Amino acid sequence: MEGRQAVRELLLAGTRPAHEVVIATGQNQTGALAQIVELATELRVPVKEVARSKFESMANTEAPQGVIARAAPLAEHDLEELARPPDGSSPFLLVLDGVTDPGNVGAALRTAECAGVTGAVLGRHRSAHITPAATKAAAGAIEHVPMAVVPGIPNALARLGELGVWTVGLDVAAPTSVYEISVAAEAVALVVGSEGRGLSRLSRQRCDVVATIPLMGHLSSLNAAAATAIGCFEVARHRQPDC
Repeated sequence: MEGRQAVRELLLAGTRPAHEVVIATGQNQTGALAQIVELATELRVPVKEVARSKFESMANTEAPQGVIARAAPLAEHDLEELARPPDGSSPFLLVLDGVTDPGNVGAALRTAECAGVTGAVLGRHRSAHITPAATKAAAGAIEHVPMAVVPGIPNALARLGELGVWTVGLDVAAPTSVYEISVAAEAVALVVGSEGRGLSRLSRQRCDVVATIPLMGHLSSLNAAAATAIGCFEVARHRQPDC
């Protein structure tokens, strides 16, 4: 994983072992970078400084911010686990249907975590997974949002229905506004489609509710990360105790 926020959150969260932190030489070790070095030292995670040229050859993203970490893989979860959070709370899930841009996946997960999402569902095929670019954009959210990778999103939506979770798809042509959905405070999964075509036909059919984000300008759509932000925080608003 790459990026100061992502690496710092890896060390702070403690949800999986960190094996090594690699830092490019010639940086002022202040702020987030100083905190990373301090945390790694406390946790006895080796910290290695390498020449800038070597560091850049190791990086997978365009702007790794001078720090890379190697860690154990993320824990794997299944759909049933996400539908029944261990603390007994009502699940609030994010389902990404064919989102292929890793940056959008990471940004969506960051937003989802901030909105209180309890789990995320990604498709195994025709979608981006947790790559270094997604990890950096997520800024540490992957340490806090349990994720399930499923063979197919439409079947996963059907299974969520069997598990008592309402599915709400975002679609530009839907007749209902996202601000009018009535199941937001229940066990719910927000389904966001791809950057170009939106929800797949089968996913749209499997959703219990299909809602649109009303647009006021000249453009006809939002990107996946922006749509996720609006949808997640609208659901979160309904889930507040005083709403």
